[in-house]
Amino acid sequence: MTIAAPYAAAVAALVALSCPAASAQDNVLKAGVTRYDTHSKTSGLSTDPAVSTLAGSDAETGDATTVIVVYERLLTPSLGAELVLGWPPRIDARATGPLAGLTQQLGISNTVLSAKNVSPTLLVNYYFGDPANAWRPYVGAGVNYTRFSGIRSSLPVSKLTMSDSWGPAVQVGIGYAFARQWGMFASVARIWVESDVEAVVNLPAVPVPVTVRTTVDFRPWTYTAGVYYRF
Repeated sequence: MTIAAPYAAAVAALVALSCPAASAQDNVLKAGVTRYDTHSKTSGLSTDPAVSTLAGSDAETGDATTVIVVYERLLTPSLGAELVLGWPPRIDARATGPLAGLTQQLGISNTVLSAKNVSPTLLVNYYFGDPANAWRPYVGAGVNYTRFSGIRSSLPVSKLTMSDSWGPAVQVGIGYAFARQWGMFASVARIWVESDVEAVVNLPAVPVPVTVRTTVDFRPWTYTAGVYYRF
């Protein structure tokens, strides 16, 4: 959930152009802990050339916990634009079916795919209730960009790639102001993340390298809680 410099500059320019000059209490910094739960499905594994012993193989992704930092610019008392950044969690995928059996035969880890999830998200939030209220629920919608880095596999691969992903993001949350400038927040978000995976694998008993392809739909939900500071 770190962000590449060109993308950061583009987002900063977008926010700057859409907002008037900042004034007191119009800016919010948030920090929290996020649970990233995947509910993945894949298109199944395809191999070129065809390897009958791997037919029916698949992979399932795990979950992760990370920390995030959020900057929100309040455009009106009820409307805000926020950029969510964080420390990239590592998401692992475990083999299932015949591929899981192959990893056992080879005496290697069942983690056939592992990557860090670099995932900045830009959201527009609508806050309900009066700005003077201590409790304020909100809903948000926006766009997520996910890039995968540090990609690796326990399999003997000579090539391993994952495509970037652009997709919508929505969230619901609530904030509680326990002081004039300080408060707590909690939110639940649904993010659409999909990546095309391609690996060239050197398999035992197969005389040529095998190209393995699949598309992973991560279908993540995130659960976040933290504190905020208004200035």
